[in-house]
Amino acid sequence: MDDLDMSDLDPGTRVSQIEPADPLTPADRYAELFVDVQCSRVFDDSKTFVDCIPRQDPEAILRAYRARKDMPGFDLAAFVDEYFIPEREPFSNYASPPNQSLVVHIDGLWDVLTRHPQQHPRYSSLLPLPYAYVVPGGRFREMYYWDSHFTMLGLAESGRPHLMRAMAGNFAYLIDTYGHVPNGNRSYYLSRSQPPVFALMVDLFTRYGVIRRSLDYLPQLRREYAYWMAGAETLRPGEAHRCCVRLGDGTLLNRYWDDRDTPREEAYLEDVTTAQQSTRPDREVYRDLRAGAASGWDFSSRWLDDAQQLSSIRTTALLPVDLNSFMYKLEAQIARLSALDGDIETAKRFQDKADERSRAIRRVLWNERVGAFFDYDWQRDRLCTSLNAATVTPLYVELATREQARRVAQVVRRRLLSAGGIATTEIDSDQQWDHPNGWAPLQWLAMRGFTLYGETALAQDISDRWLATVGRLYERKNKLIEKYVLTPLQAGKVGGGGGEYPLQDGFGWTNGVTRRLLRDSPRRSVDQSRVQKP
Repeated sequence: MDDLDMSDLDPGTRVSQIEPADPLTPADRYAELFVDVQCSRVFDDSKTFVDCIPRQDPEAILRAYRARKDMPGFDLAAFVDEYFIPEREPFSNYASPPNQSLVVHIDGLWDVLTRHPQQHPRYSSLLPLPYAYVVPGGRFREMYYWDSHFTMLGLAESGRPHLMRAMAGNFAYLIDTYGHVPNGNRSYYLSRSQPPVFALMVDLFTRYGVIRRSLDYLPQLRREYAYWMAGAETLRPGEAHRCCVRLGDGTLLNRYWDDRDTPREEAYLEDVTTAQQSTRPDREVYRDLRAGAASGWDFSSRWLDDAQQLSSIRTTALLPVDLNSFMYKLEAQIARLSALDGDIETAKRFQDKADERSRAIRRVLWNERVGAFFDYDWQRDRLCTSLNAATVTPLYVELATREQARRVAQVVRRRLLSAGGIATTEIDSDQQWDHPNGWAPLQWLAMRGFTLYGETALAQDISDRWLATVGRLYERKNKLIEKYVLTPLQAGKVGGGGGEYPLQDGFGWTNGVTRRLLRDSPRRSVDQSRVQKP
């Protein structure tokens, strides 16, 4: 049962009680103190300091630092310990019994991963939200945008419609307050978004009866669209502005973007080091790293000129197939809801936009020779050549033709289908969004996309392989994790590697996708007794 109080969803009372967010990011707020802490590696994880809770007013802390830092024997780590509290996981007495089925395990984790407005500490980088929400887990102690869509799949199956509705209210609040959904509810994420999936969420809310009227979210959908399309109307062929690019033939498509061109605050020293390895201006590298984080695929050879060199990242030079597919869905959703609202003129205008984008994706991002969708390098005026799992996204939003879907299925079966599910890319690298790692959201996009086009055998095969992978680790370790190795096991390794931080337990979107797939395939895993429904 969903145990949230209905008063959590009274926007007339709860929203007005939100503690105002700090308008400055930690780098802005703490100036040279921030740089010194991050560059001195006071904490092993750069994200730790930007999530720390100040013990007093930040301005007073900065004054104290400036007064004391040049004194003999000054100890930076001791100063940080005196003035900051590292954020910890909220206390939970949850312990998963060793013989508990996977379904029961996931259902019990939602309370562990749920955060409430009263848990927002003063002066921290956390952006307060009006209602309860689910976090991924581990080092990710805030609500993330595209993660949440896949998490909600599991909430629906676990009988948590109220929690889904609470999160719907939070996303609407973020758009109303900031004009877009930030990467996550942290001040240092405000300069970028993530894959725009609020339109997909609205469908999910409607399907499960979570909201009274999907039409109520039309203003937020239109405002999010305005964020992604800002500056598009004045672009001439060959020009780009923020998230928009107009190709030489006039075609308008989107790219990932971040409004800042400084090192990511949650990975400050890592980004400085990466930029030092490039011959490009530092700010170009920082912008592309930030845009890569906005993609959700942080990081992947998908964005790199040299698959083994993160410093070669060129995210803003690429028009991603998944982003533009989600933008198509956003335009189509606005058109549909505008028609329901009786605004026929707006409905027609946005349907025309959706149709135009659909044609552009099928024309510009389709490789007829290979039979798959690819990202497009607009600066070099050519299709990218590295196949990745985003090729299934046009199927997921139903803009591909039947013939395109058939050919994508053939390519995925031949080149991306691994022992444990659909691979992220074909390239092995040090980046976590590359082979041999597999991610829950990509399994869902592929499985659902192929189902919509009648490729049910492939869809079921992906589902079976993924559930076997998740079940195998759950049987051994009694947990779910952020990402998995999909290739045949080596020395029993199942957890994925690579990236900027250790493998995380939890884990929101793995729980959500796995819980949804178990509805249709409850007995398809290594150990049926622990994976089947109770």
